[in-house]
Amino acid sequence: MAAVTDRLAAVPLERMHLWLMLVLTFTTGIVDAVGYLGLDKVFTGNMTGNVVILGMALVGADGLPIVGPVLALLGFMGGAALGGRLLRRAGGAWTHLTTGLFAGVGVVMLALAAILLAAGEDPARWLALGVTTLLGGAMGAQAATARFIAVKDVTTVVVTSTITGLAADSVLGSGQGGGSGRRATAVVLILAGAAVGAALLRWHLGAGLVLAGVIVLVATVVGATHARVHARVPAP
Repeated sequence: MAAVTDRLAAVPLERMHLWLMLVLTFTTGIVDAVGYLGLDKVFTGNMTGNVVILGMALVGADGLPIVGPVLALLGFMGGAALGGRLLRRAGGAWTHLTTGLFAGVGVVMLALAAILLAAGEDPARWLALGVTTLLGGAMGAQAATARFIAVKDVTTVVVTSTITGLAADSVLGSGQGGGSGRRATAVVLILAGAAVGAALLRWHLGAGLVLAGVIVLVATVVGATHARVHARVPAP
């Protein structure tokens, strides 16, 4: 155990936070695949997608939901507001408040997974709406907490700005470079998460949320442990 904590303490804060936010980006891909493919075309992490779906649905596009995206948007905003309020007086990038919020996200995912596993493959509409609303709230809290930790180019919930920076600073753009590795990794991880989430739907609707919840909780434990042991290391 001492060897593990020593290794954690040796990892710089910025690098650890980057790794952990990239892991959470992977789980966002999983959760959005579950919401969009399994719960009536509702994104719970990518709110840009919900706004676009809602806009098309409002002018009569066939087969697109209205209530689900609206509730997910409200849930996301509520979760983000809660995260922002709780963290407004927090000191340091990773504190007990950060740990509590991320842990809450993981617990909500696992609880909703259990509900879906109990409900079967075709949950009632009211239940599906409740799940996507609560997932939206959880992802909003995660996004607000990631924003507080402030890892450049990694928001954990969207990659549009990340792709913009990657292309704009590439050799085909300004040529400035810088951050290309983390940007590309974030894009690949959310893509991989979506693929994994879609694949797990073949087993059960709740399977993706089980995996995402476990990953979030493991990342939370690692982040909290790293913050604790790093704080004990004397400044050089």
